[in-house]
Amino acid sequence: MARKKTAAAKKNQAKKLHLSANRKYKDTVFRMLFADKSNLLSLYNAMSGSDYHDPSKLQIITLENAIYIGMKNDLAFVIGTNLFLYEHQSTYNPNMPLRNLFYISSEYQKMVDSNKLYSSTLLEIPAPHFVVFYNGTTKQEDSWYNYLSDSYHNFSGIPDLELKVVTLNINKGHNKELMEQCQTLNEYAQYVEKVRTYAKENNLDNAVERAVNECIHDGILADFLTQNKSEVIAMSIFEYDEKAVRQVYYEDGLEAGLKAGRKDGIKTGILNMLRAKKYSLEEISEVFQVPVEEIEQIKNQQI
Repeated sequence: MARKKTAAAKKNQAKKLHLSANRKYKDTVFRMLFADKSNLLSLYNAMSGSDYHDPSKLQIITLENAIYIGMKNDLAFVIGTNLFLYEHQSTYNPNMPLRNLFYISSEYQKMVDSNKLYSSTLLEIPAPHFVVFYNGTTKQEDSWYNYLSDSYHNFSGIPDLELKVVTLNINKGHNKELMEQCQTLNEYAQYVEKVRTYAKENNLDNAVERAVNECIHDGILADFLTQNKSEVIAMSIFEYDEKAVRQVYYEDGLEAGLKAGRKDGIKTGILNMLRAKKYSLEEISEVFQVPVEEIEQIKNQQI
């Protein structure tokens, strides 16, 4: 009985946090920070070992409205003959290859004249590269790979279609060489560490504001935080709210579905959020990383 009360209390607390968040700021600090071409070029140089100085060499092609899969990608850009999809994740997600398959398909559709697909001339497209920057707390490795073929049911052998995603841990103490090469990324990691630390001692609003003010004082992302202070505070609070809701409902769903398996556990969590009647399909999609269409099917099955 005590366990059930605790779970209910956690869920109510997460709901209150989520509903207090300002949906105007449903973006991320990472995305906003590296949407700046100079910062993005610095990150690319650190990743590739290159030495570009002209931000205009980057062509940003980020998907802004990929509603049909209930999510948008964080950063996408072309430089030279290569296309890069950068994602930021605060929770481990093994479905990033599948998500990136949707993203890259959309990017190529925008680039290619569909009428030319039937010509006898070979169409050239930029080579894709997929990177996730992870600052969650569950996985401690410096880096790891996820493959699209991991999702293939009962598959063995060499896949006809493969997509590889590398994930880099950007928490303090990880990937030191990368952090040394990209000061902006290093300072972002310091900011996140401060928010986490202060959130353990204060309520979330005070913790975020304290972290922002301290970073400005210490010269950590000082210009960015000074120019965008109110937006960063609102976005940071929303990010933590989203994570709290996701964790509570995800755990609730998995716990209820342990005997039936992981997939049924996620379905249970989705049903719980649908029954609450306080969340849009897009919000539920973000919590469980499940396409909106699948959530609609679950909803319709219950009617």
